[in-house]
Amino acid sequence: MNSREEQSKANAYRLFDSGEIRRVEIGTVKGLQQIHQYLFDGLYDFAGQIRHQNISKGNFRFASSLYLRESLVKIEQMPETTFEEIVAKYVEMNVAHPFMEGNGRSGRIWLDLILKKNLKKCVDWSLINKRAYLSAMERSPVNDLELRELLRPSLTDEIDSRETFMKGIDQSYYYETDEFRD
Repeated sequence: MNSREEQSKANAYRLFDSGEIRRVEIGTVKGLQQIHQYLFDGLYDFAGQIRHQNISKGNFRFASSLYLRESLVKIEQMPETTFEEIVAKYVEMNVAHPFMEGNGRSGRIWLDLILKKNLKKCVDWSLINKRAYLSAMERSPVNDLELRELLRPSLTDEIDSRETFMKGIDQSYYYETDEFRD
């Protein structure tokens, strides 16, 4: 892990320890921007800012910057009362990919805050295999059933647990590396 990633990870730990996580708007674009700003402040000049360029990963092109703001308004308005609705909203936000970098790390915290608020649950990310998660995410724009069935057994009611949050941060940052450990 490079020093930029290490600093961002330290920022993620501090987000919880400082209590700032309780000030994040839950389920909104602004809330996602707050998370991104906190994680990447001082590391990227675009921390917390919606991108104005098109981006892609592999053969997948994320939402066009031309329509991104309109898409984000629609995503923000999506319901989030059931597990299925929350995962659908998470998938749509991933397709939008509103930032130039750091979407996955910010998005997983955003997802957990929505789950915590509406279902009194969060994901224990340490239980989710990297290959399985990345594969499910890759296919989720077509059908999110695989992702739901991957996340569902990893839900926990340990929503205020520092240990669960920190293990989740570690796993979330691991998802972004090129290495695999099964």
